[in-house]
Amino acid sequence: MELGWLLWGAGVLLLLHVLMELSPAVNFALRIGFYCLLCVVGSALAAPVCLLVNGGRTVKNMRIIKTVVKTFKYFFGVRFEVKGLENFEVEGPAIIVSNHQSILDMMGLMEVLPDDCVQVGKKELMYAGTVGLIIYLGGVIFINRKSTTSAKMVMAEVAKTMAADKVPVIPVVYSSFTTFYNPKKNLFTSGKIKVEVLPAIETKGLTSGDVSDLTDRCFRTMRETLFRLSGCPSEAKDSS
Repeated sequence: MELGWLLWGAGVLLLLHVLMELSPAVNFALRIGFYCLLCVVGSALAAPVCLLVNGGRTVKNMRIIKTVVKTFKYFFGVRFEVKGLENFEVEGPAIIVSNHQSILDMMGLMEVLPDDCVQVGKKELMYAGTVGLIIYLGGVIFINRKSTTSAKMVMAEVAKTMAADKVPVIPVVYSSFTTFYNPKKNLFTSGKIKVEVLPAIETKGLTSGDVSDLTDRCFRTMRETLFRLSGCPSEAKDSS
């Protein structure tokens, strides 16, 4: 009986392998499914550890979460080339903004996220099962982002906070994923992501009237860096 189950399992794995080789759509679906499964299982395993070590909801739990998520890249052959981590070394608080591209962003974020950094996420994530639970335990602040659909609009709201509290903003830019991850083309393979932490942009002395200019400056700086890191402006533009 055990031999029969082993043969049946081996046959299924062989069939999946053949389908992945022959069909990009099947390959993409299986890899995305496995990524989602890792998120669910990883969250379920990390949640009890967070509760035991830190006792509940706190940003300190992000250390545990980062340790778990940083293992994901090995399953998918994703490599990160990180530069500029020294730019996180600023006095006092700062606001970190990064470019959003896909569900793979989480892996890149965990590669560079400083300790004691409070994140902001859309409130819908709270209801994502064990993933929502671990995000909650990590001290993420949930907001309604339905009215801010573009990257520029999101940075506009961040800029208002910067102008009010006079804290610097630190842009973090990830190169385009399109060479190895593109849902429109059912593409999901291994690849390298370049990450660059840019120098802090000071906001001291600014007023509410400077918000628009500050937003444009952040957007242009990050956009230019995205093009440079990606090495292909046309593709980088599509993913910004």
